[in-house]
Amino acid sequence: MTLDKLKKFAREKKAEYIDIKFPDLPGMWHHITLPISSLNEQLFTDGIGVDGSSLPGFSRIERGDMIALPDPKTIFLDPFFDQPTISFYCDIYDVNEKMTPYSRNPRRVASDAEKYLKKHVKGSQMIVGPEFEFYVFDKVNFFQGPDSAFYYIDSMEAEWNAAQDEENLGYKIQYKKGYHVAPPMDRTYNIRSTITSMLADLGIGLKYHHHEVGGGGQHEIETKFSPLLKMADQSMLVKYVIKNQCFRMKKSATFMPKPLFNEPGSGLHVHQYLADAKGSSMFYKKGARANFSDIGLYYIGGILKHVDSILAFSNPSTNSFKRLVPGFEAPVAGTYSVGNRTACIRIPGYQRDPKTMRFEFRPPDGTMNPYLAYSAMLMAGIDGIRNKIDPGLPLDKNLDKLSPEELADIHQLPTSLTKALNGLEEDYEYLLHDGVFTEDLIENWISLKQKEVDQIRIRPTPYEFEVYYNI
Repeated sequence: MTLDKLKKFAREKKAEYIDIKFPDLPGMWHHITLPISSLNEQLFTDGIGVDGSSLPGFSRIERGDMIALPDPKTIFLDPFFDQPTISFYCDIYDVNEKMTPYSRNPRRVASDAEKYLKKHVKGSQMIVGPEFEFYVFDKVNFFQGPDSAFYYIDSMEAEWNAAQDEENLGYKIQYKKGYHVAPPMDRTYNIRSTITSMLADLGIGLKYHHHEVGGGGQHEIETKFSPLLKMADQSMLVKYVIKNQCFRMKKSATFMPKPLFNEPGSGLHVHQYLADAKGSSMFYKKGARANFSDIGLYYIGGILKHVDSILAFSNPSTNSFKRLVPGFEAPVAGTYSVGNRTACIRIPGYQRDPKTMRFEFRPPDGTMNPYLAYSAMLMAGIDGIRNKIDPGLPLDKNLDKLSPEELADIHQLPTSLTKALNGLEEDYEYLLHDGVFTEDLIENWISLKQKEVDQIRIRPTPYEFEVYYNI
């Protein structure tokens, strides 16, 4: 995108402002808004100064000055600004004699992971297809103080509102009965269609959308596949559009993995494969084990070998592990299978096109930083290919119903964020190749997440009052 083309795009959209967006280390977006007169060559050579010490997981205050540099290839019209505003994704740079890519910049990690792949699997690229699961609520309140703490969530779809329905029209979704329900029980199908039309205008194609299992307002939007860095950018934008459009319509969307007790949790399952120079999957081999090629099986072997440390990036919240429990189609064991949704890795049994032969990594959720999580998966897969790690035979059994004796020889996934972080501390060398991840980034990630664990650990919960108050 030349400067002339960028200015032409801005004129066509009648843009009055420029908004630049960049993620911090945990994966939250930040933004700065500039007048359209700032759309000049200097914007893309000198960038905009930011205080890295105010961004979670970034620099200390004595080295706070950093540069946010817009990527001109990522221009789009932000659909939520009243005044027409074009937007760019940004990379973060260190301020030295020369501007150098910041080691903890998440977009740098994803970009370098793509380069590392091309170095070791010539002419290939990682293709990613996430499933965005989320809840939409009609009312959300929460508070934590020294003398009180509470959360209150409400959804007019849920059967718990059957006796309080102000409309008196019925049509409530029963517990765990929300999968693909049709209107009028599915009350938010128009919101999902509005969102996916907006995403299409932003260049993000739709595979489908539907109501999910959770009767209290759970939904899924699945987008078309894209290469790693592009999909990480798109993942940030999908969440941005979903949350802002729901907010605009007086509703609240959350990607929190387990917002409701004893209801299905929300994942962000990641379909993936390696494509060759012609765009066809390198994972297909007719008649082989699960119709997977050796390179595909080795890739799976790498994921399973490093799965505990991957979860430190793909499931980086204490709430993540309230979802990864038996009985909710959530994976709890490090296995792979064909069509088995209790497995950690599922090879879809319905796929028919060899060109898109893929697998689905089921543990991840929406609290991830997609740049880091997708990159960690790829680095593990490449390690499997380089070291020819055989994942063994697929396990096509319902893991929720296996006896303790049968489960004894199956690797169990971490049951807490602490255990996942311990897994990362013990197994991160595969991430460091060619500086894709750095020890500095990993150390700061563990430190940041351990602080979250510690802060949650010292706070009493309502259920603790129920269990312990009268002892």
